[in-house]
Amino acid sequence: MSTLSTTNLKNPSSGSNNIVLGADGSTTIPTLSATTITGTSVRGGITSGTSVASTSGVSIDFTGIPSWVKRVTVMFNGVSTSGTSPIIVQLAASGTVQTTGYTGTMTQTQQAQTNVVTTLSSGFTITDATGSVAAQTMYGAMTLTLMTSNDFMATGLFGSPPATTRMFSLAGYKSLGATLDRVRITTVNGTDTFDAGSINILFEG
Repeated sequence: MSTLSTTNLKNPSSGSNNIVLGADGSTTIPTLSATTITGTSVRGGITSGTSVASTSGVSIDFTGIPSWVKRVTVMFNGVSTSGTSPIIVQLAASGTVQTTGYTGTMTQTQQAQTNVVTTLSSGFTITDATGSVAAQTMYGAMTLTLMTSNDFMATGLFGSPPATTRMFSLAGYKSLGATLDRVRITTVNGTDTFDAGSINILFEG
């Protein structure tokens, strides 16, 4: 096996555009100036959306998701609603939010009580309708991972503070039939309003 030691890799047409390989494993790449890259999609890394205050309205939409996205993470920071209708995450393709065809389950775990299992239907369910959901503030994240074509797998874990001491876990699947371009957070009844916290997303290719 050969070893490439500390050196400069030069552009054959230029004596100055060098990629420097350091002895410590570092790499120095020169700044591109007046350079056009065509025919190639440059992807990778994690892009953060803009955090949205979940303090009003019946739904929160994150739009403009790039077509090359392979994974989206939806994050809740102290999210609460005005009622007891379960909070759900829905996906959209071609600008249309899909409200059917979600498969999987969500489980609520609470100390000294029987677990509650909810079958997914109109969205990826994050909370259930038992107890005083309106009094809960939710913290956690759900990850949407592209499985193949336009099919997404969802996994999530959310918890509420000591006042209700509940954990919510979910696993599910949704086939969109077209490219994902929007994520919506709302409630099953579509009328309860958000009244606390913030929501943001991360996406990556």
